[in-house]
Amino acid sequence: MTPSEVLLRLVHGVADRDFAVLPTLYAEQTDVRHPMSPYGDHPLLTRDALRDHFGGTGPRVAGVVEYQPDNVRIHETTDPEVIVAEFDYAGTVIETGEPFRVPCVFVLRVRDGLIVESRDYIDHVKMARARGQLDELIAVLREPAPNPAAS
Repeated sequence: MTPSEVLLRLVHGVADRDFAVLPTLYAEQTDVRHPMSPYGDHPLLTRDALRDHFGGTGPRVAGVVEYQPDNVRIHETTDPEVIVAEFDYAGTVIETGEPFRVPCVFVLRVRDGLIVESRDYIDHVKMARARGQLDELIAVLREPAPNPAAS
């Protein structure tokens, strides 16, 4: 698959909750990061780590929201392995019927049809609001920041 095809399978797989297939889009050794996540950027470095990550995502959103990627714009770079994708997850809060739109930017490096590196930038505040998880997000934001000097 081309990098664009992999990206489309990824974002549609997330929206369709195809969590068993999603890890197969990644190389055995990969580097996936969420640099803007208020929950912390916890690198996912293996396919097994991604399997755990996607397995933990399902119950948090199942029955709460429905969404699909929308307005997908894929930008090729001078490096044939790297693309930048801008898109929205557009959906509905199931309980209220309220629509929502969450902007995203993903930077992917795809080699031999598998993701070897990804930087995923998502509007976490809008996603937490749609999922009814603002209180959880606020609690995380109130926690003291880790002391980098102590590491």
